Formats: sequence, C-alpha cells, structure tokens
Amino acid sequence: MSLIQIHSTPETKQQSSALFRLGFRPFFLGGGIFAVVSILVWTFVYSFQIRIATNPISLFEWHAHQMIYGFSMAIIAGFLLTAIMNWTSVETISGTALKCLVACWAIPRVLLLFGMSFIELAAFFDLLFFLGLFYAVTEPIIRVQQWRQIGILSKIALLAVGNLCFYLDAFQIYADGAFVGIYGGLFLIISLILTIGGRVMPAFIRNALDHPVELSNPFWIALASFIIFLIFTVNFLFIHDTTTTGIASTLLFVLTTYRLYCWHVPALWSKPLLWGLFSSYLFIDLGFLFYALYAFASVSPFVAAHAFAYGGVGLATLAMMSRVAIGHTGRSIRTPPRGTGAILMVLLSGALIRVIGPLITAEHYRYLIITSQALWMIAFVGFLALFTGMLLSPRVDGRPG
Repeated sequence: MSLIQIHSTPETKQQSSALFRLGFRPFFLGGGIFAVVSILVWTFVYSFQIRIATNPISLFEWHAHQMIYGFSMAIIAGFLLTAIMNWTSVETISGTALKCLVACWAIPRVLLLFGMSFIELAAFFDLLFFLGLFYAVTEPIIRVQQWRQIGILSKIALLAVGNLCFYLDAFQIYADGAFVGIYGGLFLIISLILTIGGRVMPAFIRNALDHPVELSNPFWIALASFIIFLIFTVNFLFIHDTTTTGIASTLLFVLTTYRLYCWHVPALWSKPLLWGLFSSYLFIDLGFLFYALYAFASVSPFVAAHAFAYGGVGLATLAMMSRVAIGHTGRSIRTPPRGTGAILMVLLSGALIRVIGPLITAEHYRYLIITSQALWMIAFVGFLALFTGMLLSPRVDGRPG
C-alpha cells in the first residue's frame, strides 16, 4: 500500500510529466542528442568514407538537410513554442499534442540516418511536423491578434516550402529542389537569428550586466538589412548573378558590423551566455564577408556557408538552448552552471577551425574537418551533461513550465 502511495504522489506525477510540459524541454533534449548522433554519422561517412546510399541526393545535400531541417528546426521549434507563450500569454501545446509533434520531428531524423531507403515515410512525417509546428505557433498569435509576429510565422512557412523542395528533388520532380531547399533554409534560419537577435540582444546585455549601459539599436539597420538580405537570397537561389551577390553581401557585412558595434560593450565577454550569442553574430557577419569574397575574389562559397551554419547557427543555438533551459526551469541566468562557458568555447574553437582553418592551410583540410567535427560533438555532449537534468525535472521554483 505504501508503495502505491509513493508512486502516486503529485510530486512524482509532476516529475514524470515535466519533459512534455513546455516545448523547449523535449526539443532541446532531442536536438542536443541529434547534434551528436548526426555529426558522428557524418564523420564516418565523410571523413572515414563509410558508404551510405543517398541517390539521387548528394552526400553533402543529405548532411545539410539533416542539420538544417533536423537539428536546427528542433531548436527553433523548442524556442518558439516557449517564447510565443511569453509573448502572447497563451499556453502553447503540451502533453500528448507535444509528444506527437516531437515524434513527427524524430521519425524522419532516424529514418534519414540510413540514407534514402525510407524517403517516402521520412517526407510524410517531416512535412507533417511542419504543419503541426505552424499551427502550434500560429494559433496563440492569431488568438491575441499579435500581428507583429507575422514575419516570424512567414519564415516558418517558407522553411516548410524549402523542405518540400528538397523532397521534390529527392523524388526527381524538381531538379533544383535540394539546392533551393538547403540554401533557402540556411538563409531563412540566419534571417530568424538576426530578427530575434535584433529584438532581444540589447535587452539581454542590459539585464546581464551589473551596471547600466547605453546601447543603440537603430531600426533603419534592421529594415535595410531585411531588404538587402531578401535581394541577396532571391538572387542566390534563382538568378545566380555573381555581381549582385557580391554587392548585397558587402552591404550586409557593413550593416551587420555596425549593428554589432552598437551592441558591443567589453563587459559582455565576461558572461558566457552573452558572448556565445554575440560570437554567433560575428560568424554571421563573417559569412557575409566571405560571400562577398566568393563573388569578387574566388573564395569558396562553402567557407561562407559554414560561417553561417557552424559558427552562426551552431553558436546561436547552443547559447540560446542554455539560456532558455536555465531561465525556464526557474534558475538565474546570471549564474549558469559551471562548464557553460567551456562548452561554448569548445564550439567556438570548432567554428574557427572549420571556417578559418581551410583559408590558412588547405593541405591539412581533412584533419581540420575531423577536428571541427569532434569539437562539435564534444560541445553538445557537454550540453547534454549539463542540462539534461534540468530538462527532465520540474521547475525549481514550483511554477508551471
């Protein structure tokens, strides 16, 4: 009898249901695990030449799709399902509905690890995931008529279109679908990071420091960056005019550099959750510079793409996952767990090796790639070690979430 009573206490029930109480918990945990597993598989495939059947999609397109629409979308889903509840004061999905959404994300990730053998089933669940996510983030916004979030919703819809383009290429229906889906998806995620960063980064800096600071965040920079980035993206995906790519990316580099100058205060480098995010924007800025150099000086476009993907998306997701996990489990973001700075530094080192290393010494390219892959996995294993307990446990302050 006592055993039954122990297992039926409200505290135990809350413990068992904590993982699916709010979107960031299962998606950050799943995204962290997939960050390690997917790059481990990619290391064996790319660096150690283990064969895997991906035809008619290339190995590089298969890898990029897993990272953009697999890893990155898990973190985006977790963040938005949590942030939109704060923005609208309307609860987002939890419990069974959240479990179903996570399953729709996870099934394609597992199936695609084995190549294209189960592409039809993977496509079905992957597109179902986007439909479910779009409904889950749109319904609270429409309910409170918070129309300022339409820009974010449109990016989620366009990401769904990009994912569809990839699968249409895999089914040999749209020949350029993988190119459009992968680069369109990457640029949309960079746009999301810049949009959300423009809203929250100055406040994050002010709230984290022990002394007041004056930060400038001119609206004209955000507006000009949006317009030029739209031109850059449309041209890169569909028109392929090298001069337009070079001019647009040069202007974006100048604008983003000035925006970072407006945000910068030396004290942020003492706060891992701040410098991790700030470093991600520095890599995005480098990405714009490298796309300009690709257009005007024959630098490889893959250097620019990995500045965006490894440095920009990787550091932004790891820093934001850490921040949200700390804050939304009732802990103080001013005192992150010991080791948070270390995992961000490991990932930053990997980004520098992956992006800058090949420009310095191309003859050691293979070893640079293997090292950067290892550092990525170490960083996300570190995240799992530090934050899995938080993600699985109820809030320490007893509040729901």
